[in-house]
Amino acid sequence: MGTGSGRDAIAVIHIEGTIGGATGGLFSGGADALSVMAKIRQAKDDPEAKAVVLRINSPGGSAAAAQEIAREIERLKETGKVVVASMGDSAASGGYWIAAMADRIMANPATMTGSIGVIMQTANLEELYRNVGIDYYTYKSGPHKDMGAANRPPTEEEQEIFQGMIDYIYEQVVTVVAEGRRMSRQQVLELADGRVFTGAQALELGLVDELGNYYDALALAQELAGLEGEPLVKTYDRRGVPWDSLFNFRSLLSLLPGGLRGGPDAIEIR
Repeated sequence: MGTGSGRDAIAVIHIEGTIGGATGGLFSGGADALSVMAKIRQAKDDPEAKAVVLRINSPGGSAAAAQEIAREIERLKETGKVVVASMGDSAASGGYWIAAMADRIMANPATMTGSIGVIMQTANLEELYRNVGIDYYTYKSGPHKDMGAANRPPTEEEQEIFQGMIDYIYEQVVTVVAEGRRMSRQQVLELADGRVFTGAQALELGLVDELGNYYDALALAQELAGLEGEPLVKTYDRRGVPWDSLFNFRSLLSLLPGGLRGGPDAIEIR
């Protein structure tokens, strides 16, 4: 369907799969940061889009990629447009970092969320190489150039360096959650130990605002934005080109039950 109808709209941006920084092909899986950021910018600049729903179904992923997406959400909110996060099966770790940027968060009772923390893993295959007869030679410009290499264990100094990186990014995550959820740092620290919560548990803990599905989130976005009538529901393709929904908003609401709302590869957030 065409665009430029002049009607108020709710933009829907899907963030599906592992969050990464690489842009994949048409059939690639995961949520690459560049694609998601392009969609957020399109929604920001779309005069018809008065509210945005972030439909998140992600277990987390790259810390830097989640941070890039969060920055674009921050810019989107600066325009005054309402942002609602709608959690699907999961919105954990980096997925929760992104959700915490929204004005309101809605989850299903069985959504898996939380898992707030940072992780990086390396493997020491030195003994395996030795057992299979592989000799490994390294030529490097500095003592730490092969940090995280699988052919040797990390030194104590390298472990401290890695842990310092993790702690630094963890503090950023805690700050984002504290500001987004209007919690104290201590309140966040009590929850940000990597535990996973159901949507129902997250509601009790203050990590989400309401329980409901995708259509409830659309209704909430309409309510918060003060939209009347039948706003369009827009999605955006990988290039940020809008496609109006085949169903108008009233037909979506009609599906609701009565009474409901009219070496190291990367540091990961998981």
